Formats: sequence, structure tokens, C-alpha cells
Amino acid sequence: MSFILPQSSSSARYAFDGVRAQIRDLHTENIANLAVRARELGDVIALWYGEGDMVTPAFIRDAAKAAFDEGQTFYVPNMRGHGLLNEALSEYQTRIHGRSIPIARTTVTPGGMQALYLALELLVDTGSNVVYVAPQWPNIHNAIHLIGGEPRPFSLDFKGDWKLDLDRLFATCDARTRAIFLSTPSNPTGWTASREEMQALLDFSRRTGIWIISDEVYGRLYFDGDVAPSILQIAEDGDRVLSVNSFSKAWAMTGWRIGWLTHPSGVADQLGAMTQYINSGTAAPIQAGAVAAIRQGEPLVEEIRQRIKTGLDLAYDRLAQIPGIILPTKPRGGMYAFFAMDGESDARQACARILETARVGLAPGHLFGNSAAAFLRMCVCRERDQIATALERMVAAMN
Repeated sequence: MSFILPQSSSSARYAFDGVRAQIRDLHTENIANLAVRARELGDVIALWYGEGDMVTPAFIRDAAKAAFDEGQTFYVPNMRGHGLLNEALSEYQTRIHGRSIPIARTTVTPGGMQALYLALELLVDTGSNVVYVAPQWPNIHNAIHLIGGEPRPFSLDFKGDWKLDLDRLFATCDARTRAIFLSTPSNPTGWTASREEMQALLDFSRRTGIWIISDEVYGRLYFDGDVAPSILQIAEDGDRVLSVNSFSKAWAMTGWRIGWLTHPSGVADQLGAMTQYINSGTAAPIQAGAVAAIRQGEPLVEEIRQRIKTGLDLAYDRLAQIPGIILPTKPRGGMYAFFAMDGESDARQACARILETARVGLAPGHLFGNSAAAFLRMCVCRERDQIATALERMVAAMN
């Protein structure tokens, strides 16, 4: 078989048509379009990304620098993580969850997204599906699709607050369902699964063999206790349970790209091999910074949690002054205010208006699924004065 290379005018399309179908179909719309306009306008307070404004503290940076200075610039011999970090994560998770989580249950990854991708690669076959609780961070839908699975959204009910209907969730699963995916606390809603809901999910997994993938990246950014209810607090080592986590949010390390996956010890060897073939491990100096974060970072976690709570309280106070704003019950965790505007079924135009008139950047809800199209997401993990200024602008522009 031979192919004739097309003329240059059509060569871009020729290359595109040769790409795997799942890649051709990937969603490419994101907040970047609004960000382009923000650069043109200038003086925009950008609250659309899920990132705080705190520079990673010196004690974490210094630990990474020391590792560089000690010459830790070689391959990490254990693909699942540097021994010191695996040990620190085992101690940390055992402490916060109140049950033993040994070293064999943890795989370190270059970012929470890699942990998520490893979890999906471990389970999802072409033609199978993953039921995920929505509204949801768009990377979840797209990662399932990228691997070749069917992303099957299941929406929380909204009647002034976000609620999970477990019976309907379970009915959405079928013989091709490999996993149920949830984020708790949720991005973007802040909805947080209760211990009873976690137990029901675990019981369902034990009856059916369907895996539970619990994204607990915001687990420490929880306002009703030291840590949000976790599947790890009740699951046994042999259960079909995976927990995705990251250093990004609770330790102000978004740019470091380091996370971890907690899993049954029985799949540790397979995850080690997958890590070798997908990313060949996480850099030793980055892991050294993460060790410092875990072992010395509890005051930092509390500081970030209080910063978010202050920002959220301020947002709820000021947004309530805007006519037509629909504020759900204040979330129990996360770093976002997620609200709607009466009469607006698609928040894209509202985000564009707020950007133009108030110079505040918010994320439109359709990015998180159809059930969230009317909502706007505001990141409140910022210095208080910046949040106050953004809200003052919005109140002035929208009254």
C-alpha cells in the first residue's frame, strides 16, 4: 500500500486525519479563550484557574535545593517513588485516616493528573465505561475518552444544595462499567461525600466488582474537620479502591507536578511497571520537597485552609448583594465559590460580561458538564484584599 503526500495546503489536515480517533475528538475548548481577552484588557483579576496565589514556602523549596546540591540528579531507582517519600506518605496517611496504609500501597507520580491517568490505564478497556459524578473537572471526562473508555457523567441533584442520589448512581452502571469516579471535596461544587455515602460506595463495589476511584486532592481543604471523609478510612487493602491525591493545592505546589496514587498492594508491581513506561518516575529533588511538605507542612495546610475559608465567607457575603445571584449552600470543602445567575441558562455570556465590565475572570460552568452550564466558578484561594477588590468590582458592575 502506498500513500500520496498531499500539497502543502492540505497537509495539515492529512496529518490530523492520521491521528487516533480518541485524540481527534478531544475537547480543546478551555479558559484560554477568555485569558486571551484578559491580556488585551489589562488589570484583570483572574480567578478562573484552580490555583492559589501563595508561593511555595521556603522550607519546601530549600529541601529541593539541598537535594540538587547533594547531586540527586540521577534516575530514581524505585519507579513507584523515592523510599523517603513513600515512607513519609505511609506515615502521613496512616495518621490522618486512622488505619494502617503501608508503603506498598502508594505510588508517587509527576502530578495528580498522572495519578489519575495511571488509575484509568490500570482499569479501562476500549468499550468499557467509567461513571463519574458531575459537575466535574473537565480533565476527568477527557482522560477517560483519551484512554478509549466511555465517559458516562452522572449529575448531582441541585435544589439549593448539591446532593448525591446513590440509587440513581448505581442504576447508571452496567456490565461494561469498570469504575465509579468521584471528587470529594468536589471541583467545582465543593460537595463532599459523607462517611455513610463512602460506605455505600464501598459496599456497592464489593457486591459488583466495580472499582471506586476517589479524587481526594482537596481532602485537606475541608472546613468541618482536619480531613474530609475518605474512602481510605474504611477500605481494606484488598478492596477495589484507588485514591488520587496531589501536593498542588494543600501545600501550594501546583508548579512542582507531584502527586500520588493510593491502591491495593496487590497491584503495586503493575503500577511500578506502568510508571516506568509512562513517565520513568518523579525527579528526586521534587520528591525531597514533597517529603518536607508532608513532615513539616501541617501549619501550612491550616494556613491555606483558613485563607480559603476567609475568601469563601467574603464571596458569599458580597455576592449576596448582587440581584439575581443564586448561591448554593456554602460548600464544606474545596477552594471555589460556584454560583449561578437567575435567568442565565449558559454562563458563558455572563463570564464575558463580568470580564468586560468588572475586569474579573471567572470560569463558565459548561466546562464542568451540561448540568453546570448555568454556573460560574470563582477561585477564592487568594490573598483577602484581592478577593475583596474583585467582589467590589462585581457588585459595582452588576447592580
